[in-house]
Amino acid sequence: MTNPIAVMIPTLRRPESLARALNSILDQVEAALLIREIVVVDNSPEASARDTVMAIQAAATVPIRFVHVPAPGVATARNAGLKDMDADYVAFLDDDEEAAPDWLARLYAAHRRYEADVTFSPVQGRIPDRDHWACDYLERFFSRVGPKESGLSQTVYGCGASMMTRATALKGPTPFDVEADEVGGEDDRLFTQLRREGRRFAWAADATVIEHAPAARANLRYTLRRAVSYGKTPGEICAATNDWLGVAKWMAVGAAQTAIYGTAAALAFALKHPKRADLADRAARGVGKLTWMKPIAFYGSASVS
Repeated sequence: MTNPIAVMIPTLRRPESLARALNSILDQVEAALLIREIVVVDNSPEASARDTVMAIQAAATVPIRFVHVPAPGVATARNAGLKDMDADYVAFLDDDEEAAPDWLARLYAAHRRYEADVTFSPVQGRIPDRDHWACDYLERFFSRVGPKESGLSQTVYGCGASMMTRATALKGPTPFDVEADEVGGEDDRLFTQLRREGRRFAWAADATVIEHAPAARANLRYTLRRAVSYGKTPGEICAATNDWLGVAKWMAVGAAQTAIYGTAAALAFALKHPKRADLADRAARGVGKLTWMKPIAFYGSASVS
């Protein structure tokens, strides 16, 4: 089977980062055999990525399709990118990610080997200020670490740096929930539904992506706010299915996390302990479990650079 894969890159006002991500896909091993098309979905009202895409498109060895979605929203952007896409498999790369040259080939091989509906790959976080006191924490925050060996996975991760089978994992015109446009978590909602359907998830341990966190995000103000948002996800998913016992369970877990890690974090910051950021992160996720009913906007009009 030749050209079975479409690669989607949603983007929002990051032209230099987009160029790096796009070129990393064009530089993939066997790109001409694997890639049917690259779809760049520009989610800015002013179509800020158009010039970048057109410049790269002129010398590209595989087709690049530019899709402009002026209404900001991560789920809306991904759904729009899937429209008119006829590839059997869809690989997702975020615009701040850079794929290793063999990423797609290894991801595809694992996806086929384990007959998966969704396959995730590792992400190595990088921040611009390597001298930051919380550098290790920040790079871990933007990383995705899984098993050392490839195989079927009981753990699900984010949509970036993943591959999905179009027919089974991305059914219908809007597989991503547009209610999550500003707050994120559209991939969590999709994967929760796929779990209910008994779909297969896999992990490709040798398919690597680097995430270059921009300066605006590589700080505790952003990551702790994001940690609160991540903490909200279990309660939001339970509430969406009227699982109120589940909501109560996660709120109880959140209360314990907030109390234990919040106290430890306060003491660690007072003593300038090297693990103080990690403890604050865990406390923030506890706060999120307690406040699941109050979403935090990250995308669209509230997007962070």
